[in-house]
Parts: sequence; structure tokens; C-alpha cells
Amino acid sequence: MLNNNNICANQLIEAEAQSWDHILSYLRPSCIKCAIQLGIPDILHKNVNPIISLSDLIAALPNLNPSKTTFIPILMRVLVDFGLFKYHQQQGDGYSLTSVGRLLVENDLSGKKSFFLFAQHPVVLNTASSVGDWLRDDLPTAFETAHGKSHWDYCGEEPEFNGVFNDAMAGDSRLISNLLISDCCAGVFEGLTSLVDIGGGTGAVAMAIAEAFPRLKCIVLDLPHVIGDRKGSGNLEFVAGSMFDKIPHANAILLKWILHNWDDGDCVTLLKKCKESIPSKEKGGKVIIIDIVMEDNCSNDQLVQSQHLMDLLMRITYASKERTEKEWEKLFLDAGFSGYKIITSLGLRSLIEIYP
Repeated sequence: MLNNNNICANQLIEAEAQSWDHILSYLRPSCIKCAIQLGIPDILHKNVNPIISLSDLIAALPNLNPSKTTFIPILMRVLVDFGLFKYHQQQGDGYSLTSVGRLLVENDLSGKKSFFLFAQHPVVLNTASSVGDWLRDDLPTAFETAHGKSHWDYCGEEPEFNGVFNDAMAGDSRLISNLLISDCCAGVFEGLTSLVDIGGGTGAVAMAIAEAFPRLKCIVLDLPHVIGDRKGSGNLEFVAGSMFDKIPHANAILLKWILHNWDDGDCVTLLKKCKESIPSKEKGGKVIIIDIVMEDNCSNDQLVQSQHLMDLLMRITYASKERTEKEWEKLFLDAGFSGYKIITSLGLRSLIEIYP
């Protein structure tokens, strides 16, 4: 009986520890955002030595109020707990960057800094906090519950938020760009003479492809407020317009993280327009999709959990979803495509080629 009581007590303690983690988890992104705002990852990255002392770190922090210096070791302690930095007690209470912290350095190829700041924007946080209200109203998304308009309309009317959103997309595109032109994916572009990057934003992916394949003409298609006054040069061109209205003709069309923003009906409509704009499979026509295939990387629990959260985010923000392979296949067949193949996994996402 005592042993059973001990088991129950241990289970209760474990459950309480987990519940406290959930209760206090709101502080985690706030502390990481604070580190980014103070430039701590950049300071550690630029330091001559891989380990920086606490005193040198404090001295390097810009505009820090002298009365707040005692808070820095408290902040650094939790950031060490979060895995951003490593603490070196034997080297004079020093700190170094971990591989995770390295992703938050300015202009890092992962683009995680800009994406993290987007995720912490009040507009995004207000959407997340409105899910309970959204479940009781008749609006299609929690974003509309929180802000009275769709995400896309909000971006079109609010330049500041639109800029943060585009910076996040461009940051993420830097990572994808490097993967696309690496040995594991470069074969996707073999034999192509033209490519349209639909919803290509500020052109980060298309610019990388155009530079890596100078004989490949790359066109970025996006809405006028996104394209702005960008003109392009050489084998890169920017075209302002809606992907649902007209898509320039090309050998191939690239849809990077586009289809997960739309419901099945809109995806089929868009894919049909893509099919009209490319040649037959025999002549090399194809659509290249970079998106999540749900639970495609099942061996990594953390990636699967992130896919589940991304699916939730799509549903509350765009009334859309992430898709399993079977759901992708249905979209392709409904749009009139003859076949597809999943080429490789890109971490959270996969690369899919579909053929007319």
C-alpha cells in the first residue's frame, strides 16, 4: 500500500512539474526576444574568443541601464536552460553560443531571428489568444476574430506588420535557398530554362536560384504591395499580380510554403492554373512544391510536434491546414496532374515534384 502511495505521489510530482512548465512557458519566448533585442547572440558570435565573460558581455550590451546589470546573469541562466547558450563555470563564468543560439544571429542562413520576431509580434500573439473566442463565433479564422479582417487584408493595409511578415518569409527563404542549390536538391532544376516563383515575396529564393543557374530565367510573382518597386536584373524578373488571376508561362513553377495557406478548393484552383502555365511532362513541365508532409519525419518527435503546431497555426490564421501524403495526392489528382514524387525531407518540410 505504501509503495502504491509512493507511485501516486511520484506521478503527482511529475504532473505538477509538467504543469508548471506549461504555466511559466510564456516567459520562454519573452526572454529569447529580449536576448535578440539586446543583441546577445550577435555579441557572442562576434567575440574574438568562443567564450565571453559575464563582465565583458555586460560591457558590450548597448544602452543597458546600469541599475539593470544584476538582471543579466538571471536572464542568461534561463537562456542556458533553454539551450541557446552554454555556461562555462570553470572559465570565469563565461558563455558561448550553442547551435540553437547560432540560429538567432543576424543574417544567419536559417532566418530564425526574423521568424522568431514575427511569431512574437502582438498581431500574431493576439490571434493565438483569441482561439477560445473564435471557437464560439462564426468567423472563419481566429485572426479575423482578433483583428476584424483576414491576414492577407491586414498585411495589405498595415505596412509595419507586412514588413515584419515579409522579413520572416525572406529569412526562412535563405535557408531553403541554400538547400535547393545544394547537391541534394540541385537536380530539380536540371534542364529547365524558366521558372516562376509564385508568392516569392522579396525574391530571396529566386535570387539564389538565378545566381546558381545563370541560364535559368527566374520570375517572382507576388502581390503589388509585396513586389513594390523591385525590378530585378539579368535572369531575374519581378512581376506584380495575383496568382489566382494569371501565372506567367514557364518550364516549371515553384510553390514554397504557399499551398498550406489555402483550403483544398483554392489549392486545386491554383494548381489547375499552374498546370495551364507549364508544358507537358514530356517537355519537362512540372510544379515544385516545398511544404509539410504531415508526420513524414516520424523518427523525430520534436519535428512531428512542430508539424502539429504548424497545422494548428494554419487553421487559426488562414482557415487552411497542413496535409498528409494522401491528402496531397488527392489535391494533385483533382487538379489533373498525372503523378508526383517526394524527393527529400527538408527538416520540417518536404520537396515534392508533380507532373502534368
